[in-house]
Amino acid sequence: MLKTLRLSFALRNTYRVNAILYGVRQIPLVKKILPETLYRIQAFKIIANILTVCWEVLWVFLGKILYVAVMIAGAASLYDWLPTDQVFLHILLFLTVIGSFANTGLFNPTRDKYYAMILLRMDAREYSLVHYGYMLIRTVVGFLPVCLIFGRANGVALWLCLLIPFSVAGIKAAVAGWTLYDYERRGVAYNENKLKKWTWALMALLLACAYGLPLLSVLLPVWLIAGVLIACIPAGAVGLIKVFSFGQYRQVNQELLAQLFSQQDLVKKKASDSVKKAISSDMALTSHRSGFEGLNELFIKRHRRILWRAAIRITVVFGLLVVAAVIAIGFISDREAVKMINRTVQTRLPYFVFIMYAINRGSGFTTALFVNCDQSLLTYSFFKEPANILRLFRIRLREIIKINALPALVIGAGLDLILYASGGTKYPVYYAVLVVSVVCMSLFFSVHYLTIYYLLQPYNIGTEIRSGTYRLVLIVTYVVCFAMIQIQLPLFAFGLSCIAFCVLYMVLSCLAVYRFAGKTFRLRL
Repeated sequence: MLKTLRLSFALRNTYRVNAILYGVRQIPLVKKILPETLYRIQAFKIIANILTVCWEVLWVFLGKILYVAVMIAGAASLYDWLPTDQVFLHILLFLTVIGSFANTGLFNPTRDKYYAMILLRMDAREYSLVHYGYMLIRTVVGFLPVCLIFGRANGVALWLCLLIPFSVAGIKAAVAGWTLYDYERRGVAYNENKLKKWTWALMALLLACAYGLPLLSVLLPVWLIAGVLIACIPAGAVGLIKVFSFGQYRQVNQELLAQLFSQQDLVKKKASDSVKKAISSDMALTSHRSGFEGLNELFIKRHRRILWRAAIRITVVFGLLVVAAVIAIGFISDREAVKMINRTVQTRLPYFVFIMYAINRGSGFTTALFVNCDQSLLTYSFFKEPANILRLFRIRLREIIKINALPALVIGAGLDLILYASGGTKYPVYYAVLVVSVVCMSLFFSVHYLTIYYLLQPYNIGTEIRSGTYRLVLIVTYVVCFAMIQIQLPLFAFGLSCIAFCVLYMVLSCLAVYRFAGKTFRLRL
């Protein structure tokens, strides 16, 4: 088994190293320095191998830290009027149940499994058991220090903190054993990347219980949570017996891996069909404008369903949530809880950076621009002239700002209503700052995605992303927005800083597009 583990890691490392080297060569300045024969240079391969090993070790803990810090401890901190340890354990239990069937570690069809079992004909049972055992060990090792740190910080008993990692591994093993038994009974392989509708519905219900019940001051008792966590360990032992005695791993993996590639083809076909259906083919759609204004107006009219439908739905959802929140505040009898909601609105404005990042339509807008417009126009030289690029950039920026501003205005106004309903503030200017700062956040993401699209243009003729720098910028954007979740700052100070930063970023973006887009806005090979 050690040989199987070593060979599988060597295989995974090989394509990870090649991916790292390819990505590094896509960085504009680095590309000129590094030769095309980079893949043959042993020193670079050693460095890349070291990076992949470090990342593997780091992710054992980093992933768990992010998960517990944000999804459990961070969320628990929002319910300050409830017992901290009880909220922590309540949320943890429901999320653990979700993870037991949504992230099994055994039924996840991946390319490294395809390379190992199908192309290299490695023993499927041995390969599956080795990797599943490694996953369980990694789960326990990663969760143990994280649960001790965050659990104790939230007042959870020491023995429960020590128990949680083994309970998480236990419930995963129990679910894995049950799914293998179900395969023997029905002959249908469970695919965690292709969940059924009832599974998604169950996940939504469990999430509502995890985060919604505490809002109503309803929590599972600690003794019940502890009992469930203890019961997960013997259940996991029973599941492991089934995992080790199961004899049809090759058949299961062949079925899952066949689904992997057919699913990818199906997703591409569905995406292509949905885009075609969403684009209006009404020949009566015309524009009375000329030049780039006319081009943009026709584009917006033909793609209205793609660009505006999601924004309208998001606006409606947030509008309903605001109404529900205001009504709920009126029924809360605990005045301390209402005061806590008021303080949360006045200190948690940075949290909405991540929310605006998640709902903005900038990425979809730029993809639609390339696929249905720029892919053809970039073959003409006049389209790449700096003056024309900046003119069309401003026109497009105006349109995406309109789309993103709709939900932003509702969210900003909704925060004002929640602030007022929970006791208000003695500084009336706070209401204006709330609305303007949320709108400026949407403005930033509108500018940001359009700017990196023009400066890095990541797509090739087949609409595949070929820019490592573009991917890096997206990752950095996500990390920064994700980090904002944990920041608490006074509403007025953060709001004004946000407004000033967005205005400055917009000016600098226009200058950068005018100066560099003539060279960077082009088709990739």
